[in-house]
Amino acid sequence: MNIERVMVIGAGQMGAGIAQVFAQAGLQVKLNDMNQEALDRGLSGIEKRMLRAVEKGKMTEEEQKESYSRLSGTTTLEAASDCDLVVEAVVENMEVKEKVFRKLDEVAAPHAILATNTSSLPITEIAAVTKRPDQVIGMHFMNPVPVMKLVEIIRAIQTSDETYQAIEEMTKKLSKTPVEVEDFPGFVSNRILMPMINEAIYTVYEGVATPEDVDTVMKLGMNHPMGPLTLADFIGLDTCLYIMEVLHEGFGDSKYRPCPLLRKYVKAGWLGKKSGRGFYSYE
Repeated sequence: MNIERVMVIGAGQMGAGIAQVFAQAGLQVKLNDMNQEALDRGLSGIEKRMLRAVEKGKMTEEEQKESYSRLSGTTTLEAASDCDLVVEAVVENMEVKEKVFRKLDEVAAPHAILATNTSSLPITEIAAVTKRPDQVIGMHFMNPVPVMKLVEIIRAIQTSDETYQAIEEMTKKLSKTPVEVEDFPGFVSNRILMPMINEAIYTVYEGVATPEDVDTVMKLGMNHPMGPLTLADFIGLDTCLYIMEVLHEGFGDSKYRPCPLLRKYVKAGWLGKKSGRGFYSYE
């Protein structure tokens, strides 16, 4: 299958990053968001990142202009009608995602592949709300998308080999490294990462060490580029909590129980960098 036109749904940090890498790979891209302000912010962020890449010598001025010219914005899902691939990157909530996929199933071209950038939710369940479950797949990009090379490609139980092959080839065209993953809670990345972050939060909760010292141990002792609590603040503590709850419910194993301190911070609105406070202050 030849993929030439793509729509990305959700103009937040992930969605805008995904749209950017598709445009830079030579595809025509529509960035969609119901909120015009969010859409404008997403497109503006892409332009700024591209211009920074020019300044750093990673992209020529001509390449920047050509890539950005392939992008357009839309606030309607109906705009997916002429696209070969749609990538959903909305809020990590099953109800919201199912609603989006039901609508996409109606308006997208019959041949179009519908992909989700979910970081933990079951692809099989999302595929089941469509009449084309064999054309539904997970494409889990890493943040920040333009920098990180990995894409987890997650097969639903219904995903066809043809759909998988098309997405694997497309991932390579984006200069990313695809890894095939089966549909289990948290896939590979978050099944390993989130319990580590959760355990780091437990060490603070139990008074074993301060957030600064926990991060120092992991950076200097385990050679991690960023400490787990700094990383949690960047991901968003609400997102960390949500993924831990998905793991806990999905596996029914107490080792995935979210730390009470994580719950407390989220209830306080201390969500990390995006709210100005988490394990560290960003005021």
